[in-house]
Amino acid sequence: MKINLDGVKMNVVSTSPNGVVDAETVFHFHQEGDAVWAEYEGGQIQRGFLVGILEGSTLKFRYCQGQTDGDLDGGASVGEVGLNNGRVRIVERFDWASREGGGINIFEELDTD
Repeated sequence: MKINLDGVKMNVVSTSPNGVVDAETVFHFHQEGDAVWAEYEGGQIQRGFLVGILEGSTLKFRYCQGQTDGDLDGGASVGEVGLNNGRVRIVERFDWASREGGGINIFEELDTD
């Protein structure tokens, strides 16, 4: 089953110790064809952007973000897109380009208002 991320709003329900996004960080996804992008903010993130390609259930993307402490960070990720209890879920493996390390984030779709 192909999932379309256009209009999906998500947050991160689990992150690695070196991750900076969290449940307060809200992602607003868009999709046209296989192109995916999102804007995000909240928690430690003042403003962030990601852009990528969805190939089957694999989402490959790059991200950049400005944080509330003034740091500018970015990196690359590969995530698996699926459903969990009828909601979109992305399990993302990220690698920082602006600092050492990487980790795993789990995104879950939020209720629509």
